[in-house]
Amino acid sequence: MKIIVVGGGKVGYYLTKTLLEHGYQPVLIEEQKALCTRTANELDIPVICGDGTMIDVLENAGVRQCDALIGVTGQDENNMIACQLAKNLFHVPRTIAKVNNPKNLSIMKKLGVDIPINSTENIARLLEREVDAAAIKQLMPLNQGTSSLSELQLPADYKLHGVRLSELRLPEESIIVSITRGSELVIPRGSTQILSRDKIIVICKNSVLHELSTALCLE
Repeated sequence: MKIIVVGGGKVGYYLTKTLLEHGYQPVLIEEQKALCTRTANELDIPVICGDGTMIDVLENAGVRQCDALIGVTGQDENNMIACQLAKNLFHVPRTIAKVNNPKNLSIMKKLGVDIPINSTENIARLLEREVDAAAIKQLMPLNQGTSSLSELQLPADYKLHGVRLSELRLPEESIIVSITRGSELVIPRGSTQILSRDKIIVICKNSVLHELSTALCLE
């Protein structure tokens, strides 16, 4: 999953590193050359040196192929503009903006930013829950929001149709609770096969949602 991060300061660097560790494909946009060089050298990822509110810079970063854009510069206006361009011009599925001034939260929501957030520590956690929303639907938060009871809907042409649960490398922090197949409820065992159109209920930590989605080939 490709994600563009606009802003390469402390928050942007930490977020980009976290995304990389979770198996995403981050691309960073930053104006300061020194920060661009440091991030490119230390994280070995694509870094675009430029203004993330400019159309040509976003295009150079591959915005047309990205799944989400996150604005984490120190300027709310820049974060908002980058998200607006991504959403309205390039039809990026998910936009997230760091809000430096809490008074701007409502403005960002009105202007179409999908997830405005003023707590930087929660951005990566929010991303785990929100970016994979097409495949994984959170039913109930658990353990103060660090885990969840979630529903996974397998597509009609599921590529792992017929595979047994014992053959999958699911995250240790996840448990498949049940499988609904038409009107039938299946209590899963290691030998249970998963089939196209199955509806799976799972309990897992939010930090492994992306890993779970990858293991089940839902991306």
